[in-house]
Amino acid sequence: MRICSINVRAGSKGVPGKNLRPVLGIPLFGHSVRQAVATGLFEEVVVSSDSEEILRLAPEFGATGVVVRPPELATDTAGKVPAIAHSVLETERRTGKQFAVCVDLDATSPLRFLSDIHEAVRMFESSDAESLITGSEARRNPYFNLVEEQPDGTVAVSKKPAFDVLRRQDAPRSFDMNGSIYVWRRESLVEQQVVFFPSTILYEMPAERSIDVDSELDFRMVTWLMEEREGSGPH
Repeated sequence: MRICSINVRAGSKGVPGKNLRPVLGIPLFGHSVRQAVATGLFEEVVVSSDSEEILRLAPEFGATGVVVRPPELATDTAGKVPAIAHSVLETERRTGKQFAVCVDLDATSPLRFLSDIHEAVRMFESSDAESLITGSEARRNPYFNLVEEQPDGTVAVSKKPAFDVLRRQDAPRSFDMNGSIYVWRRESLVEQQVVFFPSTILYEMPAERSIDVDSELDFRMVTWLMEEREGSGPH
């Protein structure tokens, strides 16, 4: 069995109230809930939040359950993965089910296609990986044109390659995590509560589906892209 969680905090520093701000007539977080339901992949689609309004609205978009996030998991410094593990364990306690595969969709990354979710889950389940992340090819490569400041104020390429890299195309491929889709084996998630394992794999997505709303500019870009997409049919 599979579970999908959408973890939605009430607060936001970069874009105040972003998860409740409307995009195409519904709150931002509602798009991820609807996507999870529309895939037909999940026995449970749950929303975890410290916001009473978000928890009240979640069933309107198809959520099968809600989880009240404890205050210690809803601070500015709290990590997201423990909150995801908490939502899985609470849903298991409520339903009596135990899930083999745990998926999380980021509430602020609504540009993913349904096919991205299907393909990420298929890729994960056909592998021996303990987790899967999504990302797009990085515009700056740490072996070529991403630099770090040194203690003396000078700069150097972030990762020293084993051979001279004269062109970006010759460097090992690097990716920007987009936070759109995460997948775990249930035991790996609840027991270790981390993203990366030695076996972690990546599902690649294009840049135009990889924007995570973290600023007003991001919000405007996501809104514009979703409005442009609306007339082209479901994805």
